[in-house]
Amino acid sequence: MTIHSRRRVLQGAAAALGSAAFAPALQAQNAPVRIGYAMARTGPWAPGAQVSQEPNYLLWAEQVNAAGGLDVKGSKRPIELVGVDDRSDIETCVRSYQKLMGSDKVDLILPPWGSNANFAIAPLAQRFGYPMLAPTALSRKLIDMNLSFFFSILQQPDRMMGALVDMLVANNVKTIAIVYMDDLFGLENFAAINNALKKTSIQVVERKSYPLGVKDLSPVLRGIKEQNPDAFIGITYPPDTILASKQAKEVGFNPKFFYASVGTAFQLYRNVITAPGAEGVLGMGSWNSKTSAGAKAYFDAHTKRFEGKEPDRWASGHCWAALEILQAAVAKAGLDRKAIREYVATTAHKTIIGDVKFTGSENTATPGSVGQWQNGEFEVVWPAAMATAKLNPAKPAWK
Repeated sequence: MTIHSRRRVLQGAAAALGSAAFAPALQAQNAPVRIGYAMARTGPWAPGAQVSQEPNYLLWAEQVNAAGGLDVKGSKRPIELVGVDDRSDIETCVRSYQKLMGSDKVDLILPPWGSNANFAIAPLAQRFGYPMLAPTALSRKLIDMNLSFFFSILQQPDRMMGALVDMLVANNVKTIAIVYMDDLFGLENFAAINNALKKTSIQVVERKSYPLGVKDLSPVLRGIKEQNPDAFIGITYPPDTILASKQAKEVGFNPKFFYASVGTAFQLYRNVITAPGAEGVLGMGSWNSKTSAGAKAYFDAHTKRFEGKEPDRWASGHCWAALEILQAAVAKAGLDRKAIREYVATTAHKTIIGDVKFTGSENTATPGSVGQWQNGEFEVVWPAAMATAKLNPAKPAWK
């Protein structure tokens, strides 16, 4: 073989080796971004999870993939969601995330639904080094754990209950009754409202807890009715929010202000109680399609994709905002999870619900708020700076 021929053979071999070395990198560059999560599809958490959270994960992945994929620091890659049913069970939820982050080694995770599940998963995500942007965690205890990879988008109990009490004071409420769920969410919000009430002259005529899965609140409501408070405050989850409302109507309890918590901002609530029946009911909510152009586009896309099923006017918007933030972080930092965490922690984020900025784990840019059903829409009525309608200060009779 001549020197010239040998050189060509070596050049060809080198080229082949170079191509072989380059192929895995190219393959990795085009591989799907695997994003794992556990979500309640069955059990008592499912009504909230299947309105406020998982539909948003599905819609977001579909929209991003339809646009060519997730921008990973300049390269477009498809999203592959790896979702499992946690069955509304903490142990199942924990095991699922251990597998996703441990043996499965997904690229990113999305949070589960609810304060209890997030409280269990956040330390695990911290240990594995996965950023976690939670849209349905309402827990000051969780914030105070100072987990650097955990970020809560929702306004915390002190902000939400503080806004509610401010609204009651501004409308000359003198007496209230409080019913609350006996779990982390209920207990923290109950403590927060009691703390806010200390600064007022409002008298609490009843404080009553109830267990998860309660089937009958009518005896409690009858007792409260006899005391004739100006306001009823229910620190409730979706099934209990509907139960308390239906049974208040049945026993003829119609205070000037009727407030229930999670689920009041759901389309399901309006459908079950009916728009005329829901008129004037207050609850947890922070946005609707009037809030921003992005909020309207999201609302319309969600309603179309899920055949008329609307997002809720509180945590759904926060969930979408969390996905917007994660998407921007990946575009900037790629899949380096420490870099993603740094971007989330230090950036002022523009989202469909407005500015989001974190101080530690807490979104401190979004104030506490109160929503109210008016003419078939759940309007933001407090505070004035974010309101989409004026408060109706006297709930009409149940219909």
